[in-house]
Amino acid sequence: MTAALGAFVTHCDIRIEGAETGPLAGLTFAAKDLYDVAGTPTGCGNPDWIATHAPAEKTAPVIETLVAAGATLVGKTLTDELAYSLNGENHHFGTPVNVNAPGRIPGGSSNGSAAAVAGALVDFALGSDTGGSVRIPASFCGIYGLRPTHDRIPALGIQALAPGFDSIGWFARDPELMARVGRVIFDWRAPAAPTRVLLPESLWNLAPAATREALQVPLQRLIGLVDTCEEMDFAAPDMACRYEAFRTLQGRQVWRTHGDWLSAAPRDIGPGIKERLQWTSTLTEADETAAAAVRAEVRAELDALLMPDTVIAAPVAPGPAPLCNLPEDAIEDTRRRILALTCSAGLGGLPQLSLPLARVEDCPVALSLMAGRGGDEMLLDLACRLVESD
Repeated sequence: MTAALGAFVTHCDIRIEGAETGPLAGLTFAAKDLYDVAGTPTGCGNPDWIATHAPAEKTAPVIETLVAAGATLVGKTLTDELAYSLNGENHHFGTPVNVNAPGRIPGGSSNGSAAAVAGALVDFALGSDTGGSVRIPASFCGIYGLRPTHDRIPALGIQALAPGFDSIGWFARDPELMARVGRVIFDWRAPAAPTRVLLPESLWNLAPAATREALQVPLQRLIGLVDTCEEMDFAAPDMACRYEAFRTLQGRQVWRTHGDWLSAAPRDIGPGIKERLQWTSTLTEADETAAAAVRAEVRAELDALLMPDTVIAAPVAPGPAPLCNLPEDAIEDTRRRILALTCSAGLGGLPQLSLPLARVEDCPVALSLMAGRGGDEMLLDLACRLVESD
């Protein structure tokens, strides 16, 4: 089954038994191949990376925490190259099977982790989210996925992409397990009670009518759990400006992280990602300064809107997972449309949860909930209540 789904890497075979007792005892999990496990290479989805890096000396603290809580690590999962993609089709190692949308991509870059959870190969799995790499695979594969508040979980023992946006996240098939994992890896705080839902017009308009209509059923259940629901919209800058600011800031950080390695020798990088990496080398300090000013505006507005009792609800992605093996221009167009939806949480450093509560074309689509900084527990608790209300 593991081989059939193509979710796990083949360059190492890992198993770390969980403690006999603990809140996660008896559960299994996997970790995206950005996480260090002592004695094994951290592959980052690229054979040249594996060949030029020594095995990890230490295991990522978040893995150690989960193992100490009783969960057994059963393997490392495929990632898009250097985690710089939202597609889930790895040029070198293939595409994990999306069991809930056959023939369609799993989404990236946490593609293997999402595929393993969706296919019930593990109970939960660690991913990482920079521009949507937990939220999007969760939506495409029909599972739950959380991008936590930035730096809520220290990103230690995990290969960076863009440190100002990188967040440790995870997947599960039900919200109760999402919350159980959160209680282990967060300094868990009693969640606030949400009383207000905001529906930003510009985010909803980024999804086609079929997606908006499919999400109305879970949205109405959500509204039934709070006191007020307000249709509203963000002030300037608009979504296109936010998208450009995000990709510019991300790109500058990507080049700082990987530029020396990329420049040291020719590297075998797959199409799409290769071109994006080349583009990051052209960005200037002036580009970064202008983008940072946009981020400051976005962050200030989101902080003002997202009081402790408030969540923003919107589609996670424009629609269901695209078909596999699309032309590169179609893949890039999909990436642009996705990032327009996901970039606000990234710019704000805010938590966002993907809830697989609807279907379009008989494939999963997800509703997202975004909270203010530190509102992770509220999102996980609200997801449990939302499922109970069904």
